[in-house]
Amino acid sequence: MTRHEEDFVVCAPFDYLRVGSYADGIGALLEYGEDAKILAGGQSLGPMLALRLARPSMLIDINDIGEGRPSLSGDVLHVPALTRQYTVAESPLVAEYAPLLGHCVRHVGNVRVRNRGTIGGSLAHGDPTAEIACAALALDAQLLVRGPEGERVIPAREFFVSYLTTALRPAELVVDIRFPVMRPGQGWSFHEMTRRVSDYAVVAVAAVVELAPDRSIREVGVALAGVADHPVRGPDAALAGLVGTTGDPAAVAEAARALAGSTDPSDDVHATGAYRKRLVEVLGRRALAEAVGRAGAAEVPA
Repeated sequence: MTRHEEDFVVCAPFDYLRVGSYADGIGALLEYGEDAKILAGGQSLGPMLALRLARPSMLIDINDIGEGRPSLSGDVLHVPALTRQYTVAESPLVAEYAPLLGHCVRHVGNVRVRNRGTIGGSLAHGDPTAEIACAALALDAQLLVRGPEGERVIPAREFFVSYLTTALRPAELVVDIRFPVMRPGQGWSFHEMTRRVSDYAVVAVAAVVELAPDRSIREVGVALAGVADHPVRGPDAALAGLVGTTGDPAAVAEAARALAGSTDPSDDVHATGAYRKRLVEVLGRRALAEAVGRAGAAEVPA
């Protein structure tokens, strides 16, 4: 190969295989082992291939399995793993039953990324700054995964392990994501800080608040991105001071300070740890206040 030809090589060579079912995808992963990678939307894997951060010997394309669409079953919103992100962002079912998810998806990358990226692919990638992961954690979603030993369900709280690492076992694939529908008396919010539009989040905060019949806060949950090596839930202890209050500004501010104090982000090329901690407090206060406001505007069951 000449030097001129090398200039046009953007990724290490690999073999390519298209499969038409999850069973075939699992079989291919078993056959080709750790050096194989799954291609769904390719919006995370593509840049990693170009930068040679990923060097698979085999690329297994699962797009022929077919795109999915959100559906409702009782009090659970099902989002098939291969559902395109733009489909979720525009879905009336998502807007009604899991609006936080749809809102978070609209913050992912740009329209080109959302047109190709999939919900399951984003979660399986395990990026510590991912908005969709933030929504899954805040909403207590569950992931249905399938592998050589059958199916199992992994709570979102247990799915993200470390940087780009999840609880998926070898040859397992995400098949479906289950989001509990928002209940009456619940409110939500999402805020993030990015350096530029469509950039990765420096810090992102998703909050869900539920009111009791007396309009006091019965339950509160927060998910954070950009503060650790994987997306995390805010500790219940940091938010406990809000429970039983009306969510007044002083209580919200104190909870946001406690939330920031529970984090220990490190410095990197994008921001210092101290700056990220400050963002947790500022964005946390905004998200909690907005979630309380939305919950208060909703009808609270007796």
